[in-house]
Amino acid sequence: QVQLVESGGGLVQAGGSLRLSCAASGRTTSSYTMGWFRQTPGKEREFVAAISWSGGSTNYADSVKGRFTISRDNARNTMYLQMNSLKPEDTAVYFCAARPAPYFGSSSAAFGSWGQGTQVTVSS
Repeated sequence: QVQLVESGGGLVQAGGSLRLSCAASGRTTSSYTMGWFRQTPGKEREFVAAISWSGGSTNYADSVKGRFTISRDNARNTMYLQMNSLKPEDTAVYFCAARPAPYFGSSSAAFGSWGQGTQVTVSS
């Protein structure tokens, strides 16, 4: 089982930027597909972005395309989410997730390992 810990959340004004990190431990995630999801109270967890084990393939939700960039550093067992041009509607708890197989979809059910989440709040 892999353990995931997110960091980098916080309060930012609309139009600003944040970079989230997801550090993995327990086993190397270099062969894992990894992803970011977000959730607001009363709503289902929403797909944000995912990245293949090599970093060569990425997938984004339409709502964040052109503003967010997912990346990973397998040598550091860490994944990132660079968030630019943030909007109030990006406010949520952001979770990182991992699965030990290729996956090119957006379902949270496909991921078996999850972090505890980090709060991102964007003020208008």
